[in-house]
Amino acid sequence: EWNEYAAGLVRDHPGRFGQFTMLPILDVEGSLREIEFSYDVLKADGINLMTNIGDKWLGDPYYDPIFAELDRRKAVVYTHPAVPNCTVGVLPEIRDAVIEFGTDTTRAITRLLFSGAAHRYPNIRWIWSHAGGTAPFLTERLVRFAQNEKGMKERVPEGVLAYLKRFYYDTAQAAHPYALASLMRLVAITQVVFGTDFPWRSAAETAQQLEDYGFSAEELRAIDSGNIERLLPRWAR
Repeated sequence: EWNEYAAGLVRDHPGRFGQFTMLPILDVEGSLREIEFSYDVLKADGINLMTNIGDKWLGDPYYDPIFAELDRRKAVVYTHPAVPNCTVGVLPEIRDAVIEFGTDTTRAITRLLFSGAAHRYPNIRWIWSHAGGTAPFLTERLVRFAQNEKGMKERVPEGVLAYLKRFYYDTAQAAHPYALASLMRLVAITQVVFGTDFPWRSAAETAQQLEDYGFSAEELRAIDSGNIERLLPRWAR
């Protein structure tokens, strides 16, 4: 019902909306049918996954049949964090999302890397919310883990940095120097796409923050539209 409603918005307002469809992820066969329906009938732009569902993080072998199909379709997969059961209410006076959204994005990226899934499914184009959470800050730890932990080099044969630099990252809740300073040392401008986290933050506010950061006009055009148009060419004007 969600996916058909979203497809209706796309149909009724040409040029204004795209669609990333949700999957009934706890049902693998149902998810495979929904992928087929989303692409072949609804003409979706991509797929939306959460960083974890049922405390299974992206990269868990559970997802392999789904990832194999997404890889075959060269899917663009947008991710959003979810608070895992194990951390709910750890700091009762602070909303879980304040810390856990950034942290859980990093858990998913790390699981994807060190399970070998990022290497096995190279055709999936991943977009990580919130500038990749804490992953840019923790990059050296991830690199050293892959170098020093037995068996990890086989799972990330190109090296951690190669995969991190290949991913895409959005600017939702991250269009500020504290996040961007780390992200922009990790990736090229080609890997950054515009995100706002609306309704929590507005597009105008995000755009102003990106301008204030000091990106050039060419870089701003890439973030605002150019990079996503390469991923989703039907939206290129």
